[in-house]
Formats: sequence, structure tokens, C-alpha cells
Amino acid sequence: MLQDIIEVIPQDNYQLYLKFEDGQSGVVNLKELIEFTGIFARLNDIEYFKSVKVNREWGTIHWDNGADLDPDVLYAVVTQQSIPKYETSFIE
Repeated sequence: MLQDIIEVIPQDNYQLYLKFEDGQSGVVNLKELIEFTGIFARLNDIEYFKSVKVNREWGTIHWDNGADLDPDVLYAVVTQQSIPKYETSFIE
């Protein structure tokens, strides 16, 4: 997939409007997608949640505490496609 996020608009109820570089757009509900624990715990504060930004270098969204999300997963949710599976190989 590898589509960068180019716009994010925070909504009520922990939802984000996302627009991707290929023109696809939609709303994702992060409360249904991730657990707000660990690095994501700060997102429980709705005002902090709404401070989300696009990081154009990474092609995804992030918060100032270092939390970010995989744009491929978000793209799959927006476009209702299956989440991509990545194969890993190790060089010995």
C-alpha cells in the first residue's frame, strides 16, 4: 500500500479524519483500533488526543510524546481492505 497520510483532522469521540496521498479518505475510531495504554495512555485525554499532527517525513500521524501509528494499517481501515502482512527474513 505505502500511501502517506497528508491530512488529519481530529473529531469527537476519539475519531480522526484521515486523507491519503492517493485521495482516499475516511474516519477511523482509535478507541476501536488500539488500547490507550503504554505510549498511547496520554491519548485518553481528549484534548491531547486532538493535538495529533501529520509527520510528512514518516508519512503518518503522531503526537508529541512519540506515539505514532502505521499508515498502512490506517489505510486498510479507511479503505476497508485487509491489513497487510509483512514477511521478515534474516540474513545469516
